[in-house]
Amino acid sequence: MAKGTSDLNSRETSGPPVAASRPARIDGRRLRSEHTKQLIIEAYLALVRENPVVQMPTAAQIAERAGYSVRSIFERFPDLGKLRVAAADYSLAQAAALAPARNVDGDRQVRIRSQVETRAGTCERGTALWRVLVFSAPEDPELRQRLRLARERTVDRIRVMYQPELATLPDREREHLLIALEAITDNESWARMREQHGMSFEEACSVWIAAIDRLLPPTPAAPAESRS
Repeated sequence: MAKGTSDLNSRETSGPPVAASRPARIDGRRLRSEHTKQLIIEAYLALVRENPVVQMPTAAQIAERAGYSVRSIFERFPDLGKLRVAAADYSLAQAAALAPARNVDGDRQVRIRSQVETRAGTCERGTALWRVLVFSAPEDPELRQRLRLARERTVDRIRVMYQPELATLPDREREHLLIALEAITDNESWARMREQHGMSFEEACSVWIAAIDRLLPPTPAAPAESRS
């Protein structure tokens, strides 16, 4: 009886640690796989930024930069198109994290400068990838969706930053102005100033600031109680 009880207790106490260790091993593998995935995406983005020509880096180039085998890439991405989409998602998330809306309640000039410098930073980091995405988008619905999302986010930011001025316009005029503001502050506009015209970061920002200031309607006067 005692022996049977002892055997049962032994089985009960020896079983759980083995079962409990499995999720830890699985989670560890998953974390390592996600880390590898991120390094592959970052390697892809680095290669895109270094190459002025719009082209997809090869799997061999990406693997060499990331420090993994080509097989490791295709274990995590079915093809290079999926890697490109993952890179777009990574960049969108990074842009959102690095560029929160600032000085929303500032005066007109403070808001314009804040929005321009934030947008300029995003373009400075992301124009090379943007060109690759635009080039590849006609054949990839997922990329088209990411491009649309990026543009919508830019318009949403403009709408937030210039709410006082935009609120003075009829609906149709307001939407047209939003389209114009998004167009003049797009990636290619930034790239032309920086690459074709050789402007510094500060000079290019000044061009955008002046253009936006001209396009925006007058800022409405603050209510008397707000000024007091």
